[in-house]
Amino acid sequence: MAAAGALPAEWIKNWEKSGKSEFLQLCRTLSENKSHENVTFRDIQQALYELANHVVKGNLKHDQASNVLSDVIEFRDDMSSILADVFCILDIETSCLEEKSKRDHFTQLVLACLYLVSDTVLKERLDPETLESLGLIKQSQQFNQKSVKIKTKLFYKQQKFNLLREENEGYAKLIAELGQDLSGNITSDLILENIKSLIGCFNLDPNRVLDIILEVYECRPEYDEFFVPLIESYMYMCEPQTLCHILGFKFKFYQEPNGETPSSLYRVAAVLLQHNLIDLEDLYVHLLPVDNAILEEHKREIVEAKQIVRKLTMVVLSSEKTEEKEKEKDKEEEKTEKPPDNQKLGLLEALLKVGDWQHSQSIMDQMPPFYATSHKPIAIALCHLVHVTIEPLYRRVGVPKGAKGSPISNLQNKRAPKQAESFEDLRKEVFNMLCYLGPHLSHDPILFAKVVRLGKAFMKEVGTSKKLNSEDRMVKFQSDGNKQEDKERMEILFSCLLNITDQVLLPSLTLMDCNACMSEELWGMFKTFPYQYRYRLYGQWKNETYNSHPLLVKVKAQTIDRAKYIMKRLTKENVKPSGRQIGKLSHSNPTILFDYILSQIQKYDNLITPVVDSLKYLTSLNYDVLAYCIIEALANPEKERMKHDDTTISSWLQSLASFCGAVFRKYPIELAGLLQYVANQLKAGKSFDLLILKEVVQKMAGIEITEEMTMEQLEAMTGGEQLKAEGGYFGQIRNTKKSSQRLKDALLDHDLALPLCLLMAQQRNGVIFQEGGEKHLKLVGKLYDQCHDTLVQFGGFLASNLSTEDYIKRVPSIDVLCNEFHTPHDAAFFLSRPMYAHHISSKYDELKKAEKGNKQQHKVHKYITSCELVMAPVHDAVISLHLPKVWDDISPQFYATFWSLTMYDLAVPHNSYDREVNKLKVQMKAIDDNQEMPPNKKKKEKERCTALQDKLLEEEKKQLEHVQRVLQRLKLEKDNWLLAKSTKNETITKFLQLCIFPRCIFSAIDAVYCAHFVELVHQQKTPNFSTLLCYDRVFSDIIYTVASCTENEASRYGRFLCCMLETVTRWHSDRNIYEKECGNYPGFLTILRATGFDGGNKADQLDYENFRHVVHKWHYKLTKASVHCLETGEYTHIRNILIVLTKILPWYPKVLNLGQALERRVHKICQEEKEKRPDLYALAMGYSGQLKSRKPYMVPENEFHHKDPPARNAVAATVQNGPGGGGLPASLTINAAKLEESTAEETDKLKEKSQGAVKVINKAASATPKVTTSNGNSASNSKIIKEKDEKEKSGKEKDKEKKEKTPAAIPEAKALGKDGKDKPKEERANKDDKTRETKEKTPKSDKEKEKVKKEEKTSKDEKSKTVVTNAEIKSAAEKEREKEPSRERDVAKDMKSKENIKGGEKLPVAGSLKSPVPRSETSESEREQKRRKVDTHSSPSHSSTVKESLSELKDSSAKHYINHTTPALSKSKEREVEKKDLDKSRERSREREKKDEKDRKDRKRDHSNSDREVPQDSTKRRKEENGTTGSSKHSKSESPSDSPRSNEKEKEKNKSKSSGKEKGDSIKTEKMEKSSSGSKKESRHDKEKTEKKEKRDSTGGKEEKKHHKSSDKHR
Repeated sequence: MAAAGALPAEWIKNWEKSGKSEFLQLCRTLSENKSHENVTFRDIQQALYELANHVVKGNLKHDQASNVLSDVIEFRDDMSSILADVFCILDIETSCLEEKSKRDHFTQLVLACLYLVSDTVLKERLDPETLESLGLIKQSQQFNQKSVKIKTKLFYKQQKFNLLREENEGYAKLIAELGQDLSGNITSDLILENIKSLIGCFNLDPNRVLDIILEVYECRPEYDEFFVPLIESYMYMCEPQTLCHILGFKFKFYQEPNGETPSSLYRVAAVLLQHNLIDLEDLYVHLLPVDNAILEEHKREIVEAKQIVRKLTMVVLSSEKTEEKEKEKDKEEEKTEKPPDNQKLGLLEALLKVGDWQHSQSIMDQMPPFYATSHKPIAIALCHLVHVTIEPLYRRVGVPKGAKGSPISNLQNKRAPKQAESFEDLRKEVFNMLCYLGPHLSHDPILFAKVVRLGKAFMKEVGTSKKLNSEDRMVKFQSDGNKQEDKERMEILFSCLLNITDQVLLPSLTLMDCNACMSEELWGMFKTFPYQYRYRLYGQWKNETYNSHPLLVKVKAQTIDRAKYIMKRLTKENVKPSGRQIGKLSHSNPTILFDYILSQIQKYDNLITPVVDSLKYLTSLNYDVLAYCIIEALANPEKERMKHDDTTISSWLQSLASFCGAVFRKYPIELAGLLQYVANQLKAGKSFDLLILKEVVQKMAGIEITEEMTMEQLEAMTGGEQLKAEGGYFGQIRNTKKSSQRLKDALLDHDLALPLCLLMAQQRNGVIFQEGGEKHLKLVGKLYDQCHDTLVQFGGFLASNLSTEDYIKRVPSIDVLCNEFHTPHDAAFFLSRPMYAHHISSKYDELKKAEKGNKQQHKVHKYITSCELVMAPVHDAVISLHLPKVWDDISPQFYATFWSLTMYDLAVPHNSYDREVNKLKVQMKAIDDNQEMPPNKKKKEKERCTALQDKLLEEEKKQLEHVQRVLQRLKLEKDNWLLAKSTKNETITKFLQLCIFPRCIFSAIDAVYCAHFVELVHQQKTPNFSTLLCYDRVFSDIIYTVASCTENEASRYGRFLCCMLETVTRWHSDRNIYEKECGNYPGFLTILRATGFDGGNKADQLDYENFRHVVHKWHYKLTKASVHCLETGEYTHIRNILIVLTKILPWYPKVLNLGQALERRVHKICQEEKEKRPDLYALAMGYSGQLKSRKPYMVPENEFHHKDPPARNAVAATVQNGPGGGGLPASLTINAAKLEESTAEETDKLKEKSQGAVKVINKAASATPKVTTSNGNSASNSKIIKEKDEKEKSGKEKDKEKKEKTPAAIPEAKALGKDGKDKPKEERANKDDKTRETKEKTPKSDKEKEKVKKEEKTSKDEKSKTVVTNAEIKSAAEKEREKEPSRERDVAKDMKSKENIKGGEKLPVAGSLKSPVPRSETSESEREQKRRKVDTHSSPSHSSTVKESLSELKDSSAKHYINHTTPALSKSKEREVEKKDLDKSRERSREREKKDEKDRKDRKRDHSNSDREVPQDSTKRRKEENGTTGSSKHSKSESPSDSPRSNEKEKEKNKSKSSGKEKGDSIKTEKMEKSSSGSKKESRHDKEKTEKKEKRDSTGGKEEKKHHKSSDKHR
């Protein structure tokens, strides 16, 4: 725009033409532009100045300018003022110029424009000289004097008096007016009028008057209602800021060093603030110290606190004196430093006192958190405000019954916060106030208690409203919306309450000095919270709160320091004083204290007992905090739960668990959190923490789980509850009633009873398959045991403590447990068992009440009825647990009965009852004899003993009745127990596999129960149950079972074997007992006939002598298994077998040579493991010592069972067949079968058919009564008797063949005809049997060896005298057999068990408990070494002996076979086969016999020279012989842990040899028959005898023959 610069020169030149109009246009434009006011103003000034300047310079005439200006003046109202300003500037400029003409031009311009600007304005702005020259004033000098006078009068002459002495009368009257008695009807308005009069009359300064009003108000604080309105009215006359400035000035006055602001001034300021007469912001700036200084101070406090902590935690090595000096210095420093007065805090305190919460809040917000309330006066003032605010609500709901309390008067102040009438009101103000208080509520314990009581009342209201809601679900008067709102409101209030607890109550408790009452009061509220909330609060208290305030940081350090001091001095002796100190310290800072105590316990477990005892002075809250601290310590993620060797649980965890048990038992601490923690850990698949549960249940319920129980204790555990308590546990379990009740309540209230059981049951396998991956085997075993033991213990606790209803309500049915919850069957039945017992007893009681029949018969009948009612659904439920095939052999009823009964049901422990009663009698006698005991105590003790005695006798009677009822029930049930639809062998397998083995390792009592149950089933004469077979399977091969056990399971398995052996030993000890308990029982039948046929004559029973042989065989088997396990070098094998052996010591070993063999092996273990594995060494040493002490009770073998042959009548060879037999025909069929095996196709066909064949064999069971192999009973020493026997035998066989004229003239051929199908499998079985024999003959004493040598010499002499016939060979064999009495039994047994395995059904190997897995295939060389060890003193002509014995077995069984089998081929075909066989086999056998004889002589020579150890070359030679004599693998008899398939290659090599040998055997028997039947008369005589016997013994056999025929046809 043009105005910015000078006016254009052409405008001035052409002024009249265009310049004037252009200028006017510019001014108009500028005036109309309203958007930028200040810019426009400047531009107009500029334009006018330029115009006037042109006039001064003479470029424009003054009249031209004045004309234009007169037009411009109209454009704006203030244009004349702008013009005056322009003249003022030009006046100054021109007066300085020397050119007079310019001054004149200016004067002329102003004169021309006088009519445009008023005189007054010009007089204001122009110089007096200029005014004089313009003629506006007469004289400039006079004008100056006059203005000075006016100014003086205006500014310097005092009109009003502000000093009291200047106007003492006026001020005196003012003070009198304000200080008069205000009690009458004097009002502030009246006084104000008087004040105004005084001001006017005496010219008083109004500001000073206001100051005096404030002073008087300070002195008369009680007259708020007078002064506040007075000041308010007065302020209408003053400026608004005046009051604030006066107050500020007053505060400034006290800001001198050591100045102290009076509280009255703070109060006046507070009241004025409250009535909004001044603004806080205006006053705040006048106060000291500044906010930055406050912040600095706060930071300094935090740093100091941290330094103090550092000092306390540092280890100070200097002497105590220097410490004391330092303390004194600190005290002096504290004295000298006087903090300057903090006016902001003073004002804050006053505000709080008058109840102005809003302003207080805004002051506190300007400061660091809790800085203000850390000053006690402020905290107390705020506390008082809270007191007042909560008063009505507290009076209504918080005052405890019977308490009067001291009511708190209300603030006489309408502007104070509204008092709380309901819990909702608390939220508006009170909670907020408390939050500002924070930890400093500790200054007012009474308020603390009130707040807590209000919290308690609120929680009570929440509880009742919940109840009402649940009750009023039917009533829908209230709208749902309201209910929802209420619920939300409650939730918000509850969260506020939790916040207050976290931020205020707990930190305040920390700062209170050991106030136990507050702690208890707080617990009153806390116990209404669920533990999850409580623990969260404790967690924040412990881990966060202490770091949030400098004060708390110090307290934490001091607490730890004090805790260290106490713990260093804590011992058993000073538990009481230390306990009191711990109690005092714990009232305020439990979390810190317990954290430290627990850390010490984890390091030093010997502190546990004194610490537990010293905790008796804690409050309830502290016990709860302790529970939280324990859980936190357990869950500490930084701690390793295993020791560095990874085989044991860390000692800190063990210590904590032990402490847990002790502390929870002794003190009333809530358990829910701990139990839930264990459950959560189990859910996460971690079983370490079960240790805690185990300890807690053990200590609180007194239920111990230990494998170290004596048999007496175990016996007591089978009685009633009273007997268990008296005789079953190690410690006398007393006073657990309350603690076990607490544990029960915790479990039921939080629904943890069943979940814990199920989690433990599932975790047992989890330990192995989930947790156990990278863990050490030893640790996995430990964890498994811990898991299992805890389950047993916990289940036991529930069973004995839960009421019937509780138990039944919680435990689901057996099929749900197993199928839905995947609980293992043993655990599922363990949990269900008490339920069945409860159920049956309650049903029985109902029935008894219903009918009053008192006869025993009636009672039993009712009992059986109740059993049926309860167990029927269980029978149905168990069917789903196993495959349908299982129920072909055992009935669901039998299965359920086995699993649902306990030892309590089967037998009464009379001895235990007698023992405990006698103990009590002794006690009573001792009480009588005790002279020192006071009479009343004597009386009490005697009464106690008598009562106990009566209880025990009553319990015994009750149990006796119960057992009788149970036995009656079993008697009725037993006929439906075992169905044996397949075979008895199969039935026994199922029974062992599904019932006995899982249960016998479940617990010690279950182990005893299993053994007892087997005996019971035998005694009940249960159909289809072969006791002999059952015991045989149990003792035969324990290696797998032992190897698959954990440590505790091995112990239980040992107990089971011990009880089984006890029974067997009892039968073995006395013929009369045997005859009475076994003689006529179906369990001891040796012929297993078709199902359902159990009637047999006496000849089918196993006689006493043969039973003794069988027992010897079992002992032998146990030795063999034990030796094998000891020699594996495997930790688990060795540990477990040592545990088992220790358990069965009372009954095994009984035979001297077996004992010696064991002793040698154990001694070797002791030597080998001393350095390597000390735990094995300890076990071995322990066993070794006990074994030595048993040595005097061992007997030589010939005393254990007769070695001379019994009369050859009924059962000579029963055992060959093994109880349950089926072994012999297997060996038979192989020979012929092998001959015929030409192509692979044939073999396959035969394999397919084998299934059927085996069944037949099993049924026929080669029912051996006729068979007269020596069965470990050697012939008498004279050779003649032997030969005679042989002749008789061969005669019989020959005649029989003639007589029978069946298609099978030779047993082999016949066997092929019918059972050749079994060839491939049985071939292998047969070989394995042979191989096993060698190993079995191991344990031999030196004496026996000498005997062997002598016998060998005599046999040599005899052979030189007589022609070496087959008969003689046989007699040599029999002599050998004399030395190895148990070998043949073993062979037969092995054959039997093998056949069971091979015969279609996949049975587990006898005794393979858990895993019917194929045996591990160890490398052959290893096996050979092991065998060599075992074989070190084997007899020389062993292989031939085996060969002979086998051939004999074959003959005898062949005889039997002929009776019981039907031909499958036509006669002619069979004869052809027979001929071929004979021809081939005769040739081979001749060659072999020569070679055999030669080898035997060589070997005898070698043996007489050789030492005990058989050198390697002899083993090689033996191998070669074995090849020729047919025993292809004798030198390395298969170790029981080798799989039947493990030596396939060798078998392949030896197939031809062995089959050839077997043929040879059969032909030898043929030859023998021919050569040794001296006269036909004799043989005829024999034949007649044989026929009679056959008829008598084989009645069953014939019946079976028919059965076989039909089944063959069917096939």
